[in-house]
This record gives sequence, structure tokens and C-alpha cells, in this order.
Amino acid sequence: MLSAPRLSILITAVGVSLVLFNFVMAATYGEYTAFNTGLDDEGITMGHIHITYTQVVMVSATALLMVGLHLFISRTIYGKAMRAISIDMDACRLMGIDVNKIIALTFFVGSALAAAAGVMAGVYYGSIHFFMGFVIGLKAFTAAVIGGIGSIPGAMLGGLVLGLLEAFGTQIPWIGSEWKDVFAFGLLILLLIFKPTGILGRTEIERM
Repeated sequence: MLSAPRLSILITAVGVSLVLFNFVMAATYGEYTAFNTGLDDEGITMGHIHITYTQVVMVSATALLMVGLHLFISRTIYGKAMRAISIDMDACRLMGIDVNKIIALTFFVGSALAAAAGVMAGVYYGSIHFFMGFVIGLKAFTAAVIGGIGSIPGAMLGGLVLGLLEAFGTQIPWIGSEWKDVFAFGLLILLLIFKPTGILGRTEIERM
């Protein structure tokens, strides 16, 4: 599919995701499965706020993954090749870069990070479900748009902004937690209209 139009690749990706969703649904009969970790709720209490040690470890692990990914993309030869291919694939081939190998590596890194996120979600909620990644993926895309597509620190900042918006938005009188997704995707629509480059994103100038 590398030489296919982008729309065909997008449709294929959606189709594969539906196949995977339904395969796992058939394997688990669509039921929630307990994700036992043996961890307790011990932690730090500050007034009305209770932070568990598990949450501290998860945030620390997320920060380490983000820093590692940022250094990999910005400092290593493979990261530079990834950024070059995203700009001009044909020129990279002329420069001797193995485009197929770098794209496969990109998929591997992305899948590994998604697996880490899935494990963290299972630890946090205590259960897993065949469709749990759908909303998480949409929120991740929203966070990336808020922070700026292509900026790893921007994605982290976008995630924090999105989480704070959901937390504060649901505290408005007569509005419950079931409205948190409305706030998230409402913000996405507004950003795409008024500032599509995001908070840390930059407008790219294409020279002909």
C-alpha cells in the first residue's frame, strides 16, 4: 500500500482496525476482562487529593517514554531518516535511504508505544475490553492536534490541556462526567477551525 493514494491507505487502516476489533471481540465474547496487577491504593494524600504510588510510577514511565522518543527522533540517524521520509520519500530513496525499512521501524515503534499505553490503561482501570483503544486513540489524536502535529512535547502538553479541560468542564453545575467527551472533541473542532497548527506546531512553508 506504500504506493497507493493516501485515501486508500486511510480506508485500509480503518478496515484493518475493524478486523482486529472484531477478532478480539469474538475471542473474548465481548466481555470485560480483569487486569489484575496486585497493586493497592497506597499513596500520598494532600487534603482532598489522593495520589497513588501506581499513578506516580505511570506518570514517570510516560515521561521517560516521551523523552526517549524525542531523543530517538531528534538525535539518532533513524529518527532523522523518519523525518526526512515524511517530507520527501522520493528524495530519500535517491539519497540511499531504505524507505521500506524505516517505515517498518516507524510502525514497530508506534505499535510498541501503543502497547505501553494499553498496559497503563489496564493498570489504571483494572480491566481491559476489546474496544477500549478506540476512544483512547481519538483522545490521543485530539491531544496531538492541540499540542501541534509533529511535536512530541506538544503532544504531552496537549494531553495535559485535554485532561484539565475534561476535569474542570465536568465540574460545571448541571453537567456530569458523561459530558467530558463533548468538551474534548468540541475543543478539537475549535482548534481545527481557528488554530490548526496547535499550541507548539509551526506553519510549514513549501517551496516550489
